[in-house]
Amino acid sequence: DEIPTVVGIFSAFGLVFSVSLFAWICCQRKSSKSNKTPPYKFVHVLKGVDIYPENLNSKKKFGADEKSEAKNKSAMPKNSLHLDLEKRDLNGNFPKTTSKIQSSPDLENLSPKHFAERKKDSVSPDSLKSITSLSSEEKQDKLGTLFFSLEYNFEKKAFVVNIKEARGLPAMDEQSMTSDPYIKMTILPEKKHKVKTRVLRKTLDPAFDETFTFYGIPYSQIQDLTLHFMILSFDRFSRDDVIGEVLIPLAGIELSEGKLLMDREIIKRNVRKSSGRGELLISLCYQSTTNTLTVVVLKARHLPKSDVSGLSDPYVKVNLYHAKKRISKKKTHVKKCTPNAVFNELFVFDIPCEGLDDISIEFLVLDSDRGSRNEVIGRLILGSSAEGTGGEHWKEICEYPRRQIAKWHMLCDG
Repeated sequence: DEIPTVVGIFSAFGLVFSVSLFAWICCQRKSSKSNKTPPYKFVHVLKGVDIYPENLNSKKKFGADEKSEAKNKSAMPKNSLHLDLEKRDLNGNFPKTTSKIQSSPDLENLSPKHFAERKKDSVSPDSLKSITSLSSEEKQDKLGTLFFSLEYNFEKKAFVVNIKEARGLPAMDEQSMTSDPYIKMTILPEKKHKVKTRVLRKTLDPAFDETFTFYGIPYSQIQDLTLHFMILSFDRFSRDDVIGEVLIPLAGIELSEGKLLMDREIIKRNVRKSSGRGELLISLCYQSTTNTLTVVVLKARHLPKSDVSGLSDPYVKVNLYHAKKRISKKKTHVKKCTPNAVFNELFVFDIPCEGLDDISIEFLVLDSDRGSRNEVIGRLILGSSAEGTGGEHWKEICEYPRRQIAKWHMLCDG
């Protein structure tokens, strides 16, 4: 009788020990998971709303007061990374605002004299050459002005860009005489950091007030960087319209004294052919009797290498436009791992109008990538309004119908 009793006691102790050990392991795993910081690269602040990972872990609401927000910022370790989120309600939707879009208050309170004085203190004379006062006649030919601020946080090694607003944009929608603007920003020359603002509907003076914070950029490298702002108008039915661009070389701009307020005129997008994008050999033939256009994508050469896998896997997408509206699209097969691709693929397009005056063709050379979105290697436009070899090639096929004419074309940035 004593032996079963002893065995039962030892079994009970073993069971209690196993359950305790299992519970301790689970608690350790849970605590280690909660202490991990998610690998976010930058912070996106929309209208002053800044959301940090520790705020989410403690289930704090978006409307935290400024004091608690400041405490969270000071308590955050230097090497930790922030979360990129936009202003949404508890259901994940954007809140609707009935008030009209106005200029950001901090810009309204600043006079033009204040802007000029601040720039003279912090910016070299070479960087101020593009800033001039415009007469009313000159403003009619301009594309508007972009207002933004730059700042460097030495404690966190963070480069902060605040896109405040744009004023005097042109109307891209001829019916409503307005635009739906948004801004894409890229840090050159590496193009690793690409961000964009939200779209603001039906306005020519959009107030974005969005802040983008980039971590891990040493202050010594700031002078080697260039900011590229692309101002676009959203189009639901076709490609978004490009309003213009702003290019800001950071060489000579001193950020050690604090936040720097700047404004730049928006200029036309530089459509000059850029070196290093490669070339494309295209053959065209216009049949005036059948009103068709035959397009042969022959070859591509000197295509740049992709960043990750070395050689690219190129293919060509062909878009036919009539009065800036895409009416047909085709694409070639993918050529694996080559900078010099041979396609030899023929496409026949029916032209909806007599002649080629309102017709244009866009060629997009893309790098096929199954894991992510296909990247545009280069772009080519052929049409009556195209510049360079694109316009010359188009003029030749119009003058000599029923003749197949082939030409090499330099690709520009996509």
